[in-house]
Amino acid sequence: MNYIKNKIKLLTTGANLGEPDYLLFILVSMLIITSIIFSYSLTIYTVEFMGYGQFHYVFRQGLVGVFCIFLMWSMARLNPDKIMFKVGITLFIVGFLLMVAMPFLPASLVTASGGANRWIRLPGFSLSPIELFKIGFIYFISWSFYRKVIHQPKQGLFGDLLLLSPYFLLFFVVVFIVAFLQKDLGQVVLLASIMLILILFANRSFKIILVLFVVAIVGFLGLIIAAPHRINRIHSWWSMVQDGILSVLPASLEPYLRIKNLPEPYQVSHSLNAIHNGDFFGQGIGNGNLKMGFLSEVHTDFVLAGITEEIGWIGFFCIVFILFLIILRIFRISRNVENKVYYLFTTGVALMIIIAFLINSSGVAGIIPIKGIAVPFLSYGGSSLLTTSFAIGLVLSISRTSKKQIPQKNIPKPKVNQRIIIR
Repeated sequence: MNYIKNKIKLLTTGANLGEPDYLLFILVSMLIITSIIFSYSLTIYTVEFMGYGQFHYVFRQGLVGVFCIFLMWSMARLNPDKIMFKVGITLFIVGFLLMVAMPFLPASLVTASGGANRWIRLPGFSLSPIELFKIGFIYFISWSFYRKVIHQPKQGLFGDLLLLSPYFLLFFVVVFIVAFLQKDLGQVVLLASIMLILILFANRSFKIILVLFVVAIVGFLGLIIAAPHRINRIHSWWSMVQDGILSVLPASLEPYLRIKNLPEPYQVSHSLNAIHNGDFFGQGIGNGNLKMGFLSEVHTDFVLAGITEEIGWIGFFCIVFILFLIILRIFRISRNVENKVYYLFTTGVALMIIIAFLINSSGVAGIIPIKGIAVPFLSYGGSSLLTTSFAIGLVLSISRTSKKQIPQKNIPKPKVNQRIIIR
């Protein structure tokens, strides 16, 4: 028992550590509580259709949500210098190995989606290895960039390409596992965006960013062409937006770009209807109509549409404002830490939240094809909520090292000799 107490004391104490960012903790907790409320409101039809109990989803989300709040609070008290390396590298290695092992696991241990194994079945819930890997990937890139990249002078386009070539090789392996074996292009886009921006933060030339952006676009198009189901998804999305886009393009391009006899995306059409029905003040919590069998997965991928219908555009913008404050607090922590690894990691976590929200909200609004990216802290699902809250817990721990959080020692002022010397 004394050993455990001493171990906890070692992990929670450290020289010159301040208090964690409590406002960030409160803001994230507010979104988690919101997700619990709507996991009940938005699943009224689903529980009846699936034959579940009335509180099936809210009980599960509530259990995970409360655990995540306590997890963040506990991690906020830890000393980041004692845990960050071990936790970050462990998540990176374990997440990577689990993703590699997924195609070879028996069907009884995995849950398939889109013809690929994406979740490991555990007692009471399912775990998505890519969610673990994302946090580990951000830490590994941050840690490795600090050791190998950030202190190197800018070496021009070819010099930077050579310097970053090991990271490109690693990312190609990740692309193969995630995009081909798990058929999850959305997560590849998210990881590529984070890596691209962190390269810019790692003191690399803007030329290489432009080159990598072009390469990423070409690679993205190649991954779409290589998979017929992605082409069909693009066609379906284009059939919905083509009238508006072709109206501003030259008429000579219309015969080549217009796609006929393709139905509009069913889910996105009802998602837009839900957003429209919400108007300014919404239908009221529990009173949404599109969740009643019209908009499936309304509590997961389309949670923003379901929420907007029930609490309106004003409620939606309140949620966006809270999310904006969360990102602002994380960037504030990032700016005020001296450790460059922590600086890159917190920046990466903020980017992960921003990009995931933009991908999901753009898909729900029909701006881009829909992707299976969860809304941070709001979508139903234990894996996403647990890992994102874990990342926030690490950020809260890092916030204790912020220059504005560390208490300054009371240094006695030198005594002033007040004697007047007369000569």
